[in-house]
Amino acid sequence: MLQGTGFLDRKKLYFLFARIRKHKLHLLMILPVLAQFIIFKYLPLYGITLAFKNYRILQGISESPWIGFYNFQRLFSSVDFLRVFKNTIVLAALNFVFGFPAPIILALMINEMRGKTFKRVSQTISYLPHFVSWVILAGIFMELLSPSRGPINAILKALGLNTIFFLGDPEWFRPTLVITNIWKGIGWGSIVYLAALGGINEELYDAARVDGCGRFKRIYHVTLPGILPVVVIMLIFAAGDLVSDNFDQVFNLQNDGVINNVGDVLGTFIYRQGIGNLDYSFSTALELFRNLISLVLVVSTNKICKLIGEYGLW
Repeated sequence: MLQGTGFLDRKKLYFLFARIRKHKLHLLMILPVLAQFIIFKYLPLYGITLAFKNYRILQGISESPWIGFYNFQRLFSSVDFLRVFKNTIVLAALNFVFGFPAPIILALMINEMRGKTFKRVSQTISYLPHFVSWVILAGIFMELLSPSRGPINAILKALGLNTIFFLGDPEWFRPTLVITNIWKGIGWGSIVYLAALGGINEELYDAARVDGCGRFKRIYHVTLPGILPVVVIMLIFAAGDLVSDNFDQVFNLQNDGVINNVGDVLGTFIYRQGIGNLDYSFSTALELFRNLISLVLVVSTNKICKLIGEYGLW
């Protein structure tokens, strides 16, 4: 019996090495990607221990004294934590409600265009903002939305309306963040859905036309069910990003001291504690807490999607 088992194991190893030899060039192409993940994703995980230590620069991570969950106690007892956490959740909810469907709607609109040239130009223009950094865009939006010299407020003045300080008024700051975030990412996000739309069988549309379905009915009965698996996967990814408050955008558009009650989020709070106050242990604990929430959201959303339907990440 043991001899037979050993024979099977040797046979499996033989086929394994045979496949490795056959695909050795493909495996060599994967090595840089694996090296990138190991160096920049897995090795830095050692830094998580900072959350449980009183980090001292001269002693380094390994020699700094352990303090257990003291940084987390400081976190939950901080007077600023509840405020920034609430702001993060509210901003995340607004981005999710208005931002998640936006790329789907744009993809459906582009898919329904008939002219190929106009379709390609529209798609290219829509995803170009993705490649512009928020540092540059912040300067552009500050000029466009300026209450004194911005063209948008100039139009409001011409219409006899009051000017709006979009980046300095607490009532307008969150909507401005949501709208600018959608504008920057809607085109890039639609690429995934356009790829999914390209995989739908054209015969289904022909059958729907024969049954008398108009354009909107074809979208509802053919297009949306066809891209549903991709929508579910993107929904799970979006759930993990709910507490990722797009630090680059908020930090560059933020007007400190004026809109802190609504614009101060976890990302800016971590930045102030880690870079401003040099409290690396506390900022690491805060970031670890945020990542744990993201993990719970991803697992929970995947579980719910599997219970409702048959789609999920695993």
